[in-house]
Formats: sequence, structure tokens, C-alpha cells
Amino acid sequence: MRVINICAYVRGCTTEACSFRDNINGIIAKQATVFGVSVDSVESHKNFAQTHRLPFSLLSDSDGKVAASYNSLLNLGIMKFARRNSFIVDPNGQIAKAYKGVDPQTHVAEVLRDLQRLQETN
Repeated sequence: MRVINICAYVRGCTTEACSFRDNINGIIAKQATVFGVSVDSVESHKNFAQTHRLPFSLLSDSDGKVAASYNSLLNLGIMKFARRNSFIVDPNGQIAKAYKGVDPQTHVAEVLRDLQRLQETN
């Protein structure tokens, strides 16, 4: 399973990214991988990941195509933002669970519960 977290790396998403970091062993134990995606630059991602010691990849979606394909792009014309959404993607590439507008304080606990549930049903 893959957990795709789409977010603009600002205050709430920093909390969320650090929560994924702090719970990475539980996610790995559930045979899942985390990827963060935002419309920020590669350099911005590099600095953010180093500053917060993130043990997962941050993918730069500077043109917003990935975020748009997950219906997670807020396009204001002159500026684009990634909405705070996450997705569990199964081994066949299908979305097994979608989370829209998540609470960064509780989201990782939801993901862990759902990963457990999804693994029990497979």
C-alpha cells in the first residue's frame, strides 16, 4: 500500500508531515510507504525534509498535475495550492481510501486504523 499525502507545506501540513514521521514505524509495519506531494519546488522540499528529518520522499508537483489528478488542486489563477488530502493506494494502483480536508492532529491515527482494516480484508 502507498499513502499519498497531498498538501502545501505550511503550518498544518508541517504538523501532519511530522506526525507521519513520528509514526513511520507503524506505517512500515503495515507494509505501507508514505509519499508527500505538494506544488512546492524541489529545493523547498529538500529543505523542508532536512529541517524536519522526514524519512519519506517529498515529490514536487510544481505544475499541479498530480494534485489535479487526485482532485486536490486549488487553482486560484496566479497561484496554485495543494489541498490537504490523503489517499491510500492499493498494490494495483487503485484508491482504497480517500481523506479530504484532514485534521493534521488526528490524521495519521486514521490512516493507521484504515491500513490495519484494509490488510485484514485482503
